[in-house]
Amino acid sequence: MCGIVGIVARDHVNQALYDAMTVLQHRGQDAAGIVTCDGGLLHLRKDNGLVRDVFQAHHMRGLLGNIGIGHVRYPTAGCSSSAEAQPFYVNSPYGITLAHNGNLINAEQLKRELFRADLRHINTDSDSEVLLNILAHELLKLGKLTIDENDIFTAVSQVHRRCLGAYAAVAMLIGYGIVAFRDPFGIRPLAFGMRETPMGVEYMVASESVALDALDFHLIRDLEPGEAIFIDTAGRFFARQCATHSTHSPCIFEFVYLARPDSILDKVSVYKARLRMGERLADKILREWPDHDIDVVIPIPDTSRTAALPLAYKLGVKYREGFIKNRYIGRTFIMPWQHQRRRSVKQKLNAIGLEFERKNVLLVDDSIVRGTTSKEIIQMAREAGARKVYFASAAPPVRYQNVYGIDMPSARELVAHGRTEEEVAATLGADRLFYQDLHDLIEAARKGNPEIRQFDASCFTGEYVTGHVTPAYLAQLEQQRCDEGKSHELRSDDEVLELYNAK
Repeated sequence: MCGIVGIVARDHVNQALYDAMTVLQHRGQDAAGIVTCDGGLLHLRKDNGLVRDVFQAHHMRGLLGNIGIGHVRYPTAGCSSSAEAQPFYVNSPYGITLAHNGNLINAEQLKRELFRADLRHINTDSDSEVLLNILAHELLKLGKLTIDENDIFTAVSQVHRRCLGAYAAVAMLIGYGIVAFRDPFGIRPLAFGMRETPMGVEYMVASESVALDALDFHLIRDLEPGEAIFIDTAGRFFARQCATHSTHSPCIFEFVYLARPDSILDKVSVYKARLRMGERLADKILREWPDHDIDVVIPIPDTSRTAALPLAYKLGVKYREGFIKNRYIGRTFIMPWQHQRRRSVKQKLNAIGLEFERKNVLLVDDSIVRGTTSKEIIQMAREAGARKVYFASAAPPVRYQNVYGIDMPSARELVAHGRTEEEVAATLGADRLFYQDLHDLIEAARKGNPEIRQFDASCFTGEYVTGHVTPAYLAQLEQQRCDEGKSHELRSDDEVLELYNAK
């Protein structure tokens, strides 16, 4: 999960890119980067940290030009490193820089192809650098000194042919403009919009529509799966379907947790989808426990508030804010180290004792991934005086790895993996646990856009929409992503597969 943005404007874009990235900061807090183009010169600034920390006034003054792209990152594997901050750049052909959200499941194979057949060297462990070099090589193969939109779309078509997995990307070609494209399954979100200015039309692409709103761009639509758009330096707009076959399968976890509630993804209001999640979860609780003794519903801020309010209303019980959040602590889910997540919980939240004392409390969260945070919060509720602590998740049990750009770790780190719901409740210390049914979750999102026939729900089902996800690949990911793997050297493929099969 990362955030990307690209702007073709009539005046300098440095401040607009900065503002858009602060709006997308929830999608990545590990690193940030901006690259702009002024004539034939690129101006790049990227580093580890939040947007506000990476870009100081003297950096902003150096980011000249009316065209540029930006990126906020969180790491899906390995340690945080400024070497993997985006955007990435290659000088041949033309000079291309790219920012990417997602994950290529055949990145290792592509690395070998790039080195052996394409004679290109990959300098980091990032699959985004692989994606950039694939695009660059396909443009180079055209053998043209100058190119047009048809050549760019031809190159993107070849990217779709070679790359497997999830990718929403924005790239800037020096002297030509910005190209944005989305994988043939449309797993990761990407939208574009425009605004009229006295100097002419300006275009913007971004991971979420909320970034467009913040800069007064009118949302036109989301990119279709497999589609590419190109805005040249003169502000002319082109679009084309570049995939031979496409199947719209957006990530359901975007609606559960990742996206901001004020975003519109694939014509679905995230806010309204979460309201429906709460209503459907309340229906399940009433079916299974019609004579419940819940006194109060308390959300775990912030993402779960939208679902918790209609849930409380349907249950006919009070809704109260029982936890106060420290706004200066990052999202624990996207922290790369387990000890960071555990340490930050009590720094992040403080309980209001009056809302818990001698009450049967239903805590509501958007999801339960590792369970570390949930366990700590349940204990905090008990220490605040709760008589009983029930727990409800607006999402089904997360039992499988995500391979499309979300850092859901090794399966053995997921609290629901290999456990029944009763066992998860016992592990967390809850008196009772309720999970959303997958069918209800899908319908809560689909109601906003009935044209979506399927979602990527692989973290709940273990079924991967792109195919080609083998046990060996999952084993390799487990070694890279688990907390132990982040501090140990990677084993050989055979050793990793042997460990995987032994579990």
